[in-house]
Amino acid sequence: MTTALRRIIFIAMIAVIWEVTSRLSVLPDFMFPRLTQVLETLFNGLVNGQIVAAIGKSMSRLLIGFAIAIVLGVVMGYLIWRYKLVEDTLGFLVTALQSIPSIVWFPLAIIWFGLNDFAILFIVTIGATWTMTVSATSGFRNVPTLYQRVAKTFGSTGLHFIRTVIMPASVPQLLSGLRIAWAFSWRALMAGELLGSGGGLGQLLETGRSLGQMDLVISVMIIIAVIGTIMDNVVFMRLERSVQKKWGLA
Repeated sequence: MTTALRRIIFIAMIAVIWEVTSRLSVLPDFMFPRLTQVLETLFNGLVNGQIVAAIGKSMSRLLIGFAIAIVLGVVMGYLIWRYKLVEDTLGFLVTALQSIPSIVWFPLAIIWFGLNDFAILFIVTIGATWTMTVSATSGFRNVPTLYQRVAKTFGSTGLHFIRTVIMPASVPQLLSGLRIAWAFSWRALMAGELLGSGGGLGQLLETGRSLGQMDLVISVMIIIAVIGTIMDNVVFMRLERSVQKKWGLA
């Protein structure tokens, strides 16, 4: 039996248990909706564009915040790896900031930017920046010394040295960092939208809660889980395996 078939059977079993349990339950539908009710809400939300618009809004915020976090993380990671003074100061601070959950920044974000897109974007960026910085620093440190010596022997310095030696050699670890950073930013986005405003999946989740529509809440949760699984298992994992194979690590 293949892995895909095992997963399909497992999901089907959960679906059957859910449907039977909800039908036999004494709880009202708004507290414990049936699977068929959730699927109907999900279908209607996709057809009328409500969920599609929310996905578009969330993904646009995520891509912008994630892109900023990658740039900041790689630059800070390089500076921490390259300069001892930056490592002793900024490196220590990044380690401390990494332990702070990104949602804790939300009160400050509201004061600084207001209850708008910039506050959510800030939360998403903060959620991924520290993780990306730590991964980039580790990736640069793990570049084999032999590569660096050979490159310098042939006269490679400055940007040429970074572009042709440091960056390519650290790609596998940078990709691992990207994968982890994306997961952090995705969670930060949902938390930020849940507490903030301006649309998105998190805001749609909050709308469902305020209206007592648990079928809508669970529909959005399913969409969040599906997008997270696709990004992790299909995009990042395959990219990581491809790079490891190309770099001779797998």
